[in-house]
Amino acid sequence: MSIFTKKEQELIANAIAAAEKATSGEIRIAVDKLCHGSAFERATQYFAELGMDKTAQRNGVLIYLAHEDHKFAVIGDRGIDTVVPDDFWETTQVAMKAHFLSGNIAEGIIAGVSLAGEKLALFFPYQNGDVNELPNDIIYMTQEENK
Repeated sequence: MSIFTKKEQELIANAIAAAEKATSGEIRIAVDKLCHGSAFERATQYFAELGMDKTAQRNGVLIYLAHEDHKFAVIGDRGIDTVVPDDFWETTQVAMKAHFLSGNIAEGIIAGVSLAGEKLALFFPYQNGDVNELPNDIIYMTQEENK
């Protein structure tokens, strides 16, 4: 179901890896075709399903995209959510949406990854011994779950 070319997938995975080199935080991308209801609620559900709420410092960030419904959400776990400015997730989404509206979906995702990575690095800098707790690949969620 990939909406991204192989090259775009590599660029996104590389952006995640680059962001995570400066932080102990974890960033993941989850993609659906459709999202019935709220993208925020769907992202919250996937956040738990993907084990993102189990990172050591509770500093995971999930970027969720339902491409055919043109819905997306960016959410962070308790650790990062309590230290970023109140409007951080919304401003991140505004930056992403600017790319999406011009048809640059991969660039929008990369922009979200970069912004999240900057904040994670600021509040959760990389320390010796940090391990990559979660994979960097894009997760394509099963469509049967959307019904």
